[in-house]
Amino acid sequence: MKPGLEIGQTATIQTKVTPDMFAQFDGKVVHPAYSTVSMIYHMEWASREIILPFLEEHEEGMGGAVSAKHISPSIAGDELTITAELIRYDANIVITEVSVFQDTNLVGIGEVKQVILPKQKIAEMLKQQMNPYEKNGL
Repeated sequence: MKPGLEIGQTATIQTKVTPDMFAQFDGKVVHPAYSTVSMIYHMEWASREIILPFLEEHEEGMGGAVSAKHISPSIAGDELTITAELIRYDANIVITEVSVFQDTNLVGIGEVKQVILPKQKIAEMLKQQMNPYEKNGL
């Protein structure tokens, strides 16, 4: 990683809740509200924004863990602000604390762990997960 990553750095993204973000399973909407899955996606995205300026050309970040609490609902059209703050950084592990707000209403909070690895290492890890037929070119 490039130098300069420091505890307390923040990154913010904004989004508007749309129907594709509703809580749904197998294409069936459970309720027309911002889903926890979408919230976690946005938490990871905001956290990624923190590391992007510091990644070397040969590096990439991978998700390592997410913990989240979905506190209050949001509906279509709500504008959300998702802010990640770097709270721990040790070698290649980056931990952020993330909050999601709709105006002053707290929608969710969580923590995201990212692991910074060489792209080659990630490629090797993924290749090991391929089924035996793909590994052998069958």
